[in-house]
Amino acid sequence: MSINGAMLAGVSGLASNAAALSSISQNIANVNTVGYKRVATEFSTVVNTQSQGVSYSAGGVKANTRQFISQPGQLQRTTSSTDLAIAGQGFFVVTEKSENLTPSDARLFTRAGAFKIDELGYLQNTSGYYLQGWPVDADGNVNLDPSDMNRLSTINVGSVGGAAEPTTRVSLNANLKSSTKLNDDIALYDPATHSMSMYALDPTTGIKPDFEITVPVSDSKGGQRNITISFLKSATANEWHAEIRAPDGAVDPAVSPNNLLKSGTVAFTQDGRFDVARMTALGAGALFDPANPVLTFAGSDGSLPPGATGSEAQWDASLGIAGQSIVFDLNASAGGLTQYDSTSFVQATFTNGTAFGNLTEIQIDDTGFVTAVFDNGVMRKIAQVALATFPSTDSLSEVSGNAYRVSQNSGTYNLKAPGTGGAGMIGASQLEASTVDLSHEFTSLITTQRAYSASSKIITTADEMLAELINIKR
Repeated sequence: MSINGAMLAGVSGLASNAAALSSISQNIANVNTVGYKRVATEFSTVVNTQSQGVSYSAGGVKANTRQFISQPGQLQRTTSSTDLAIAGQGFFVVTEKSENLTPSDARLFTRAGAFKIDELGYLQNTSGYYLQGWPVDADGNVNLDPSDMNRLSTINVGSVGGAAEPTTRVSLNANLKSSTKLNDDIALYDPATHSMSMYALDPTTGIKPDFEITVPVSDSKGGQRNITISFLKSATANEWHAEIRAPDGAVDPAVSPNNLLKSGTVAFTQDGRFDVARMTALGAGALFDPANPVLTFAGSDGSLPPGATGSEAQWDASLGIAGQSIVFDLNASAGGLTQYDSTSFVQATFTNGTAFGNLTEIQIDDTGFVTAVFDNGVMRKIAQVALATFPSTDSLSEVSGNAYRVSQNSGTYNLKAPGTGGAGMIGASQLEASTVDLSHEFTSLITTQRAYSASSKIITTADEMLAELINIKR
């Protein structure tokens, strides 16, 4: 009967508008939820099959919930370096537990990047999900695979201890006075029997240097070693005897008697510049080969640093430190080593390497690299944040905690590094705001309320018409 059909259509209107009210309520409740994507209820007509010659039968309306997951929200600045936002279509990969992950453990996807460091050092967002990324190996490389979730691990910044970097390069900006008077004992100078290193240990022996430069270097454990370069003017014009010695007790005396590491001649041109050609011609007599000015230390156990074929010295066995090679740049640095008729002085010494330092800060760049910063200036990459993209983002299945999981209609995920393949760049100290527009939601709330009232009027009107029909027989 058409009146009953009208009443049922009104009931479907009530149910559909109640569903619309639920989605509006969900949106309004999450107006301040980080990374929340609004949902909307869309209506579609239900049409019953009509029989010829029979009055029209109303089918009513059906409510369908649509997710706007691909709609980006505004990025807002925060004060936490571990707050992350994505400027693109990617999603953070997260898990419900931090450790002992297996392939069967669920991997979820979210845009809610309000991460903090938990009590074990893992990055966890406010919903309790843990951020996943690719670990960085000892060489600073990342092993990416767009389809293998098992290569991801939970990013942990609490396990990063102190750090030290050994010195690998020294640059000098100094001058040796060209008019320095020759030492009276210059004819007795010999690196093996009458040296400047011997004088440093016992002033009654050896020969006093004309000038010395102290260079601070760091070993593999972050220990400070002040290597000294001593200069003695030679009887040959524009040449100086030079010795490099280690602090007492730092090197093996059997390999480096009197702590002498290396000795040789330093030559200058007539205009006071470092004479590369003359140094090359001196060969083994030069302090360094200009083409390869390297001083190599063997480790305390005699092992050589990577790439070294020999060593001039060996660290003392009691120190237990690794070997290292130090490049001495006497010519290419600003100023370099010169010989002008001016007071001997050191303008600057430039060295890399650092002493032991403690973790002070965690930084995350726009390509997703999580970097530990230490108070000695060392920076160490820990991991790279992984982002996932989908063929049909709006078809993901929503789960509690403002996260999503793969559905049949969404298609499978593709893992990407931030900044590649449309995944988007990562913004540190930023959060993505909810995509809810309150003005739109309150307008929809009014129209939904009116539509619900109108549907109820259909039922009351149909009821009154049925009552009139029943009253015919009285």
